[in-house]
Amino acid sequence: MHAPTTPQMTKSRGLTWFAIIRIGLVQASIGAMVMLTTTVLNRLMVVEYALAAAIPAGLVGWHYAVQLCRPLWGHGSDKGGSRAVWIMGGLAVLALGALLAVQVTLMTAVSMSLGIALGVLAYALIGVGVGASGTSALALLASGVTPERRAAAAAVTWIMMIAGIVVSAITVSQLIDPFSPQRLWWVASGLLVACLLVAAFATFRLEPREAFDFLETAKDTEPPSFKDALSEICAEKAARRFTLFIFASMMAFNMQDLILEPFAGLVFGMTPGESTGLGGLQSGGVLIGMIVAGIGGSAFAGRMPVELRHWIVFGCLGSALALCGLAIGAVVGSGWPIHINVFALGFCNGLFAVAAIGAMMGLAGSGERTREGVRMGVWGAAQAIAFGLGGLVGALGVDFARAAYGADGPAFQLIFAIEGALFVVAAWLALRATQKGISPKKAAKSALNNEERQGAFA
Repeated sequence: MHAPTTPQMTKSRGLTWFAIIRIGLVQASIGAMVMLTTTVLNRLMVVEYALAAAIPAGLVGWHYAVQLCRPLWGHGSDKGGSRAVWIMGGLAVLALGALLAVQVTLMTAVSMSLGIALGVLAYALIGVGVGASGTSALALLASGVTPERRAAAAAVTWIMMIAGIVVSAITVSQLIDPFSPQRLWWVASGLLVACLLVAAFATFRLEPREAFDFLETAKDTEPPSFKDALSEICAEKAARRFTLFIFASMMAFNMQDLILEPFAGLVFGMTPGESTGLGGLQSGGVLIGMIVAGIGGSAFAGRMPVELRHWIVFGCLGSALALCGLAIGAVVGSGWPIHINVFALGFCNGLFAVAAIGAMMGLAGSGERTREGVRMGVWGAAQAIAFGLGGLVGALGVDFARAAYGADGPAFQLIFAIEGALFVVAAWLALRATQKGISPKKAAKSALNNEERQGAFA
């Protein structure tokens, strides 16, 4: 006689590895589309069309600012029933914005003011598309991936996103030469259509609702309003602490993005090709760190996200130590093992990034079914702000420090030291955000009990 199926038994079903890989294809499509607008078009505006570098930088910064609305789009995917619809809708908006961005690039050669005005609209659409599709994809992971698979799922999806960026960059670089406006249109259009087709295949019947019965709230429960859902999440100690952690860690993560290659050239005398190779070495370290954290976080998974906190803290403190090494190297100069140092920084960055995403999915998925999108939106907004500010603060900080010190080495040393200190703060925040007893579900129950006690004394 067979035992009846229990909710706990049903829970193990979750998203299959094939479904996780399909979400990874969505991430790869998002990465490829964004690569076109933030790297290819950025270079064309500055080099081929001789625009000030501040113009494309400002437009890219604007697309980050628009993503402050991620919680609103996340709430829409919570309320709308099908996250796949939100994913494809966001990707369609992203593709439209990318096409407009291509037009902006070509238009600036004729009318600068009209081109910039259209650019504001184009990059706003890009921000909306990235936010809506990316937040919904992460919310789908959070609601569907079982705890023991979260670290590996985070690694798989992010590695595939990086792969999408790399493959599309190589493909575009081969097809766009010799450059002409017509060739740019054809290459960009082909890339965007290919990404939409891949994402459409990936999201087709991605949400078999019967496999997620253990995650559903009662069908007669009315989803909360955006204001109520956001207020509820802001009242959760775990959500507040994790938001601060995301902001601090991602700002530290991105501060060196715009200064590493100038650092290699000014302090170590590297050529452009050598400094680019150094950036590639760091990316390789990130990739290996992601793989290690994905395998290790799942192989030793227990009750999530408690165990992932150790991977996060190790990655943050390791990144801080690597940055201390760069700070020393900024004064030592050519005798410093810069290649090993940069690889170690990338490796530790990869460790903490995947573990943080896994913990994020754990915290988002441990609460109510109708809140994952808003939680992911809040944390996505914090990440977008941190990314935009991190690169700006790092670059401006080096400029001001160079002017103040009158030397390159001490200026870079100061910024790397600040970045390392931010990673130490992020490690402390991670410990507080992922400690036992403050999960969203427990926080919600505690708030409900408090309301009941207050009602009893009324």
